Amino acid sequence: MTILEHPQDPSAEVDTTSAEPVVVEHPPVWRIDIAGVTKADLAPVRWQLWLAYVGFALGAAMGILQAVDRVDIDLYDQVGLASYYQGLTLHGVGLALIFTFCFANAFVSLLGMRAYGRPLPRGLSQAAAWSAWVGVALAGTAIVMNKATVLFTFYTPLQATPVFYIGAVLLVISTWLVLAALIVTHRRWRAEHPLERVPLLGYVSLTTYLMWFLASLGIAIEVLGWVLPFALGWRDTVDPQFTRILFWFTGHPIVYFWLLPIYISWYLSLPKLVGGKVYSDGLVRMVFLAFLILLPVGVHHQFTDPGIPFTSKSISWILTFFIFYPSTVTAFSVFASLEMGGRARGGKGLIGWIFKLPWGNPAVAGQLLAGIGFMLGGASGFINASYVINNEVHNTAFIVGHFHLTVGTGVALSIMAISYWMVPYLTGRALWGRRVALAQVWLWLIGVLTFSRGQMWGGIEGMPRRTYISAAPYVDAQGSSWDWSNALTAIGGSLMFISAVLFFVVIIATLNHSKAVTGVQEIPVAELVHGPKRSWAIVDELKIWAAVAMILTVIVYGEVIAHYWPLNEVARAVRPW
Repeated sequence: MTILEHPQDPSAEVDTTSAEPVVVEHPPVWRIDIAGVTKADLAPVRWQLWLAYVGFALGAAMGILQAVDRVDIDLYDQVGLASYYQGLTLHGVGLALIFTFCFANAFVSLLGMRAYGRPLPRGLSQAAAWSAWVGVALAGTAIVMNKATVLFTFYTPLQATPVFYIGAVLLVISTWLVLAALIVTHRRWRAEHPLERVPLLGYVSLTTYLMWFLASLGIAIEVLGWVLPFALGWRDTVDPQFTRILFWFTGHPIVYFWLLPIYISWYLSLPKLVGGKVYSDGLVRMVFLAFLILLPVGVHHQFTDPGIPFTSKSISWILTFFIFYPSTVTAFSVFASLEMGGRARGGKGLIGWIFKLPWGNPAVAGQLLAGIGFMLGGASGFINASYVINNEVHNTAFIVGHFHLTVGTGVALSIMAISYWMVPYLTGRALWGRRVALAQVWLWLIGVLTFSRGQMWGGIEGMPRRTYISAAPYVDAQGSSWDWSNALTAIGGSLMFISAVLFFVVIIATLNHSKAVTGVQEIPVAELVHGPKRSWAIVDELKIWAAVAMILTVIVYGEVIAHYWPLNEVARAVRPW
C-alpha cells in the first residue's frame, strides 16, 4: 500500500490500492497562532517563565517563616538561616524582583510576537534570558550565603557583597534587552506598515517597557555611581539620603512595571476569556500613556524625610492623586468588558451578569479575584497618598498590608491565573487539575485578605514594618494590643503558602502528567468596540511622550537634587546581620 499526502488535508493518509480511497484522519498537530514563530523562538520565553516560578517558590518559602514568626514560632535556625532579615531579603527579592521581572519579560515578549505577527530577534531574547538567569544566580547565592542581607529596599549604609549588586544589575539589563527586542520588532513592522496605527497590543507592550526603562535609570545611577563602588571599596563614604532619593525615583514606578503587564491581561485577554470585547482602543492607550508621563512620584515615599523641599513633596502628592485616574478608568473599562461577556452569556439584571461569567475557568476566576483584592489595595493606597495620613502610617505594618493587596493580590494572583493558559500555550500540555487550580486562587484571596487585615490593624496600632516582631524588646510594652493582628497575619500567611503549594502542584502536574493538546493554540486577545480611528494618532508618538515624562521628571527631581548638592558623604558601611 502506498501512502500519499491528501491534497486537502496534510494530516490525512490515503490508501491508493482500494477501489475507493480511504482517508485515515490524524489529530491536528499542536501549533501556536503566530506565523513564523518556532519552538526555538519561544524557548527564551519559557526559560524566563520558569525563572519567575523559581523566585515565587523562594519567596513563598520565606513568607511562611515570617508569617508563623508572628505567633512566636521561630523556624529560621531550623532551615539554616542566619537571621529573620536574611529570610526577609530572600522573600522580598524573590517575589518583588525575580517573580515579577521574569514574568513580565516572558509575558510581554510573547505578546509582542502576537502583536506584530513575527518572532522577536532571537539573539536579543536569548541574551535577555541569559542575563536574567545569571543575575539571579549571582544575587541569590549572595543572599543565601548571608552576604547580602540588605532587604528588598537596599539602602546605604547597609552594604552587600558586590556580587549581589552585579546580579541585580544583570536582572535589570534583561528587561532592557527585552525593550530592545520590542523596539527592533516594532521598527521592522513599521517599515512594512508606514501608514497604519500601532497595534494596540504592541503599543501597550512597548509603553510598559519604555516606562520601566526611564524609571530604572534612577536605581541604575544609584548602584553604578555609588552603591557598587561603595561595596567594592572604591568609596569609603556615601550619602545615604541621596542614594535613598535615587532608589525611590525607581522604587515607586517599579510598581507600575509590576502592574502594567497585568493591566494588559485585564484589558485585552480577560475580556476574550469571558466572551466580551474591549470598550475603547483610545482609552487603553491613554491609560498606559498616563503611567508613562506620571513617572516622577517617588518622593511621596519620603514625606517624612528631612531636607526634601516642601514644594517637591507637594508636587509629588498631587501627581500621586493623578495616578488614581488611570486606575479608575481601568476599573470602568474592564468592568464594561466583563459585563459585555456576562450579558452575552445570558446574564440579566443589574448584577446578574456577574454570575454568568466563567468562574469555573481558573484563568478567569483568578484574575477576577485578583481585581477584587487590587481594588481594596487601591483604596488603601489612595488613603496613603494623603500627606497627613501618611505621617501616621508611614513605615508601619499598614503599608505591608497595603502592598500585599496590590502587588501580592492584583499582580501575584493574576500571574498565577495567567499561567493557567500560558503554560499550556507554551508547552502543548493541557492544564491539569482545574478544580485544584480553582481552589488555589480562592484560597489565595482568602489568605491575603486575612493577612492584610492583620497587618493593617497592627500598623494602625503602631506596629513597625521590616521588624523581627517576635524578638523586638518593646513588644511586651504593647501588652496584648498586637496579639490579634499577629494571629491574623499568621493565619493569612499560612493560607497563602498552602495556595502557593497548590499552584506548583498544578503546574508541575501539567508539565509531567497531563495530556497533549492538539490544534492551534491561541493567545486570548479580545476584539474592540471602538477602534483606533477614534483616538488621536499623536498618542502613538512615544518619543514625544517619553520626552514629556523626562521634562516633568527634571522639574520634580531637579529641585530635590539641587537641595542635596554638594553631597554630604559621611556614612560608612554597616552589616548588622
